[in-house]
Amino acid sequence: MPAPRSMPWPLVALFTAGYLAPYLLPTTVGRLDTGLPLSATQAGAIGSALLLSSASAGFLLACRVERIGARALARLGLALAFLGYGGAALTGLVPAVVAGAVVGGFGSGTATAVAASGIAGHRDPHRVTTLGLLGVSALAGALYLTIPHLGPGHGQPLATIALTALAAWPLTSRLPGPAATPRASTAERGRLPRPRAGLLLAAVMPLWSLAQNSLWGVSGRIGLGQAHLTEVSVGAVFAVALGAGLVGVVGAGALGTRLGRAVPIGGGTALIAACIAVSASATDLPSFAGGEIAWNLVYPVVLSYVIGLAASLDPRGRWAVLVGSAASLGTAAGPLTGSALAAWAGYPGMGAVLALGLLGVAVPMTVVAVRSGGRRPLPVVELPLESPAVPAQEAYDTAAYANSYASTSAR
Repeated sequence: MPAPRSMPWPLVALFTAGYLAPYLLPTTVGRLDTGLPLSATQAGAIGSALLLSSASAGFLLACRVERIGARALARLGLALAFLGYGGAALTGLVPAVVAGAVVGGFGSGTATAVAASGIAGHRDPHRVTTLGLLGVSALAGALYLTIPHLGPGHGQPLATIALTALAAWPLTSRLPGPAATPRASTAERGRLPRPRAGLLLAAVMPLWSLAQNSLWGVSGRIGLGQAHLTEVSVGAVFAVALGAGLVGVVGAGALGTRLGRAVPIGGGTALIAACIAVSASATDLPSFAGGEIAWNLVYPVVLSYVIGLAASLDPRGRWAVLVGSAASLGTAAGPLTGSALAAWAGYPGMGAVLALGLLGVAVPMTVVAVRSGGRRPLPVVELPLESPAVPAQEAYDTAAYANSYASTSAR
């Protein structure tokens, strides 16, 4: 048996490749309606189609990662992302761009599903999640500084997502194939543990994600139109904001679960609501930068705890994938919803609606975190990325996650 690996870098790479498309959504959507004969609403609809395709992949594959094998699915997802986004970047035909975005989105969702399933089965899912968020935030921040200098057009952000998928491909050789995947009984495959908590979290996550991405999808337009900034200035603000997100993720990793999950999720969501209201009302550089930076500082912190909470509900990662896919539904509707709300009520009115919605969903999310966060920790067994089949319930005990989270407080 190979020696256990303390950090599964292939999962971090897959997480980064899968999440990059949503992180680059503002510049992707913004360049679609400037580089192609599309209205702002039509460009937002293409962004929504991309993310809806990603969510569909998650729902389709949530309970199939073990059966098919992480390696094969990861390679399929990365290949689809490379071909879809790469093809969309190289053409100016709107139908081809739409098709490429949908194919690429399905690839991103497949990669994310494999990453989420693997992270849930790791002895320290919160630490892997924070590293994945660090990776995608750092990469997206660098790209926001770089893309404005590469010239106009819709192809640059799409091409960077495609190349990121290609760069992650070599690491998939360290992922398990179907023969190395633990086999579960028919009853185990069909039964999801903690169904009430899982269903409640999956039900509210689309709304939580919708609020985030409704603003994120039009943030570029707020900066350019309402705050009267240049594309270079907006890109610099996004880069600094994502840098603040790195600081937030590092802080979340250092804090671990000292405060549990309820306080970071509930209190953090309330702070996000305030940041969204400020950012949507921005009329100059200080207010726009302040809102975006504060928002991006808090958002990945809350997201890391939400992903950890979903992972703790099922040791085989099914709730993690389903909750992530439910969140992707909200992400998918974000660009179109943001554009529609802004057209109806203006950007400040849109921000107020989104902030109130976030305050509403913070309550059930906090309830799930409170009811799911008090289990007594048990000893853990860490598995290597590629290992012989072992009994699933012995190797992946849900109660062990609390112990693994607590053990990371010194990092």
